[in-house]
Amino acid sequence: MKLRLLSVLVLLSFLLMSGTIDVLNFLNYSDQAIPAYVPRNKDNTPANNAITNAGATLGRVLFYDKNLSTNNTIACASCHKQELAFSDEATVSIGLNGEVTERHSMRLAYSRFSEEDRFFWDKRATSLEDQTTQPIQDHVEMGFDGTNGTDLDSLIRKLSTLDHYQRLFPLAFSDGMITEERIQFALAQFIRSMQSFDARYDTGRAMVAHDTIDFPNFTPQENLGKRLYLRSRADGGGANCGRCHNAPTFDLRPNSGNNGVTTVTGDPNAKDFTNTRSPSLRDLFGPNGELNGPLMHDGSFTDILEVINHYNAIPTDSENTNIDNGLVRRNGTGQRLNLSEDEKNAIVAFLKTLTSSAIYTDEKWSNPFDEMETIEVTEAPPNFIVIFTSVALRNYFLS
Repeated sequence: MKLRLLSVLVLLSFLLMSGTIDVLNFLNYSDQAIPAYVPRNKDNTPANNAITNAGATLGRVLFYDKNLSTNNTIACASCHKQELAFSDEATVSIGLNGEVTERHSMRLAYSRFSEEDRFFWDKRATSLEDQTTQPIQDHVEMGFDGTNGTDLDSLIRKLSTLDHYQRLFPLAFSDGMITEERIQFALAQFIRSMQSFDARYDTGRAMVAHDTIDFPNFTPQENLGKRLYLRSRADGGGANCGRCHNAPTFDLRPNSGNNGVTTVTGDPNAKDFTNTRSPSLRDLFGPNGELNGPLMHDGSFTDILEVINHYNAIPTDSENTNIDNGLVRRNGTGQRLNLSEDEKNAIVAFLKTLTSSAIYTDEKWSNPFDEMETIEVTEAPPNFIVIFTSVALRNYFLS
């Protein structure tokens, strides 16, 4: 009997915590700490779309809501998963009708901290706001592409009928109107909020005045990897990774060219020179030490050493006139770093220190829908049930 009562009480507690947004107690998105060593010019938040708790909460719901696809099967989170730093384990992601998309889903964590404010692998989006609704309007990805009455206006009408948006949009935007711009603003606020700065790198960086100083909490191998990452080959025998992916945010510098990976998924004879963007190198690896999905725009690299070997000897391709200048020698051939195996392994060890913790576990970035894919927006949980459940559980364990 007691076991049955315990099961009921635990289930009741779970139900109270699942699929509920309490608008009187928003989670904190707007006042997250940013370390002093992160330059303020790294923040690409526009003046007209500062992160608010109400706006990012709305963005969180939109991000996980499968209603944003025409057949209610795909959400943004279907291809950008919290447990993978908001990337995907698939080589290229799958759209709403089982069709494959053109490229691998880029990690979204730390999108806010990038001097390059254009998005997508080919930088076709002029801002993070512009990026957010393009997958929604893609024929393969989420389907609101304007064919057969499935334009963005039809999505707005669809969202307007849902109770949770009737509650959340007025809290984020005073008149409560649903528009494409406001969908963009809310999604961008949520994505920009994805930060934690609690990696071992951050612990070490807070202890020293500059990145070039050995970190007290690093092993000798990790400090060697950091030196190799930051230094050029000519200046101390480094790998010059930091030229393009600069610390402490490890974002991609603006106006970069492609990195010499020009393959196209599914077509061994094709080349694509337009992929000139990348995510931050933070959280390449998850807390389990495994990669957060395959790497590069086509997901063609499944081991970090493949990436390092690529940069160690960039292939020369006379057709690739869009390659980044920093990866080409004066004679026009690809760079040759001649890294030893120990040096390569040291760089890997350093990259693993960029793995954070909270980004994978914090409720504010988790799925707000319950297992039935429903959600309730409330002004507070039913306190009498919370009190009853708490008292009952206490009495159970004391009896």
